[in-house]
Amino acid sequence: MSRMMETLTLGRVVGEVVDMFTPTVKMDVIYSSNKQVSNGHELMPSVITAKPRVDIGGEDMRAAYTLVMTDPDFPSPSDPYLREHLHWLVTDIPGTTDVSFGREVVEYETPKPVVGIHRYVFMLFKQARGRQTVRVPASRDNFNTRQFSQENGLGLPVAAVYFNAQRETAARRR
Repeated sequence: MSRMMETLTLGRVVGEVVDMFTPTVKMDVIYSSNKQVSNGHELMPSVITAKPRVDIGGEDMRAAYTLVMTDPDFPSPSDPYLREHLHWLVTDIPGTTDVSFGREVVEYETPKPVVGIHRYVFMLFKQARGRQTVRVPASRDNFNTRQFSQENGLGLPVAAVYFNAQRETAARRR
């Protein structure tokens, strides 16, 4: 098992959010302060207010990808009864480009963890059916990545990364 898959499994992303998969496309998620998302690392809420730049690898610009960002710990890690909360959905992203070339169908919602440490997961899926084939979910709450993927013929992710965040107190900002 690759180191990336190990950290996704240890962080319970594989299991709770997605099934085991083999990463086949490079994906870099970078917030405006040049903070690159790395599995299991913590980012302060003040750093993640604006949507990140997400660079998509791949071999073919004709391939289309869907980016899903969720919080599987919503509203609190000890009682995630609204699991998963959808923070962002971008479809029709051409391979070898970034999300700005895709269609933002669910606008980026700034993560605002109130209680406990939350995981924020970015998952990239290859659109097997081509462009403009992904349907917009009805709600941000109780989003289910597995079900969404199945309904839209996306299969398993081709890349994933997650970070942790918790409420930022005045003392933690210093």
